Formats: sequence, C-alpha cells, structure tokens
Amino acid sequence: MELRSPGLSMEARDGVPALPGEADEYESLPEGASPLTHMMAGAVAGILEHTVMYPVDSVKTRMQSLQPDPKAQYRGVMEALKRMIRSEGLMTPLRGINVTMLGAGPAHAMYFACYEKMKTTIGSVHKEILLPDLLTLYGLTPQVIVFSSSPVVKQRMQMYNSPYRSMLHCIRTISRTEGAGAFYRSYSTQLFMNIPFQAIHFITYEFTQEQLNPQRQYHPSSHIVSGAIAGAVAAAATTPLDVCKTLLNTQENMALSSVNISGHLSGMANAIRTVYQIGGVAGYFKGVQARVIYQMPSTAIAWSVYEFFKYFLSRNRH
Repeated sequence: MELRSPGLSMEARDGVPALPGEADEYESLPEGASPLTHMMAGAVAGILEHTVMYPVDSVKTRMQSLQPDPKAQYRGVMEALKRMIRSEGLMTPLRGINVTMLGAGPAHAMYFACYEKMKTTIGSVHKEILLPDLLTLYGLTPQVIVFSSSPVVKQRMQMYNSPYRSMLHCIRTISRTEGAGAFYRSYSTQLFMNIPFQAIHFITYEFTQEQLNPQRQYHPSSHIVSGAIAGAVAAAATTPLDVCKTLLNTQENMALSSVNISGHLSGMANAIRTVYQIGGVAGYFKGVQARVIYQMPSTAIAWSVYEFFKYFLSRNRH
C-alpha cells in the first residue's frame, strides 16, 4: 500500500473515485488561502496540543529525572499529580505553561505552513509520494529553532523544588550564570529526536487514515484515533532521546555529580553516555508511560483541530 500525502490528487483511492470539490478541496486548504491562514490554523492546533495535557508533561519531566529527590519519586502519573498538588499547590503542574504557549504558537504556525507548502510543491512534481522525510524536514528546522530554547525554561520550572519564581526570573538566572548558549545545549538532540519522531508520526497517521478514512473526508473520530495512535508510537520510539534532551535542559546536579561531572553537560553524545552510566538501558525509558499518555491526546487534539480548520475554511471559501 502506498502512503499518499493528503490532498495531492483527485484520483481514485482504493478503487473509489474522489469527487472534485469534495475531498480534494478539504484536504488541501483553499488555493486562495494565504500563508497567514495556514499559520493561524497551525498556531491554534499547536497551542492546544501543548497546553491541554501540560500537567502530564510536568509529570513526565520529573519522572525522567535520573537522580530524583526522594520526595519526587513517583509510581505512576495519577499518583504524581495528586502528590504534586497536595504537597506543592494546585498550580504546580502548570508551572512553565506560559513559556510553552509563547513557543508553541509561532513554532507550529511555521511548521504547518511549511507542511502545506511542501505538499503543494511535491504534488506539482509527483502525484504519488511517500509522506515522511521531505515533508517533515521542510517544516522541521524552523520549528526546532523557534521551539528549542523554551523547553530549557519550561523543564527547569517543572522540576521538583525548582528555585525559579517565574519565567523571566528563570531566563535571567540562566543567562547570568550559564550564558545564552545554555538555552541551546539540547538543540542537536532535539533535532535528531524530531526527525524520527515526525517521520514515524506522519507515516503512522497516514497509514491509520488509509485504514479508517480511505476517502479522506472530514471525519473527526478518524482524525482523533489516527492522531492518538501516531502520537503514542512516535513518543514511545523516541523516548531515549527525550530523556537525553531532558538531562541537557535540566542539568541535574545530583545526577551529574554521581558520575563525577563538574560544570555543565553539553552535547548529545555526552548525554547518551551519561544516561547509560547512571541508569543503564532502563534509564533511556524513564517516563515513557507519562510521555505516551501525554502525547496521545496532544497529537489527537493537534490533528483534529487542524483538520477542522481545513474543513471549515474549505466549506466557507466563497
């Protein structure tokens, strides 16, 4: 079975012809739609994706800690949330959410705009294509550049007993004590994680859509299910790199001192080596449950919101 980029042709799919003006109009945003329209749809989808399940993301960050404080060792996601709220306050799971909102909006606006542009560019050259790599790489770099500095602030505020009072306090402290380069220590790891994540994500989404919604009509339940499955598979597969990224972002003092590392840890290779030294193979999968639980509804929300925008705009194009 071939995986096709949505909206690239009006040819028959699985032997059933697509009618002009229906699936094709919906699947690719109206020709007259400006890049701003694509960006608005992507920004809304991205903000909702990263904020609705943000408390679980906070749990994931803590569960990925290689040397957690005894008071921050959790058996499961729900138990962690209950303890965080009971012992640290109701708003604790939301610490750093403002950083995520500021970063997710522009990052996903660029991402989905690039996604739609590349679909159009590739579609004009080749009608039937395999989806993942060219689409993801086209939208990947600007997203990572915009979004890669915000997780440093976000994850440091999410950690147990975080010393930072606010987003600005965290940014100023890191800049003063570690320099501007501290915000980009995990850039290479983030880049290498996003390549397989997005490739797996798009392949799985397109494959699941081909099974559940071969006519590629607007079908909310199929978008939600496909997005959830795609998010879960991609999240589980890339958890080892996410653990390394978290270590680079948080620079856990207890973990680094346990392997005699003084100063700051930098570089993907060093992070991979350090995780193995501290936690062995199992260390690469710390927080995998929380990451999958977070990613499934998040990706489902992103795809369903984005597909709704495409459907709404195509219905109202006149």
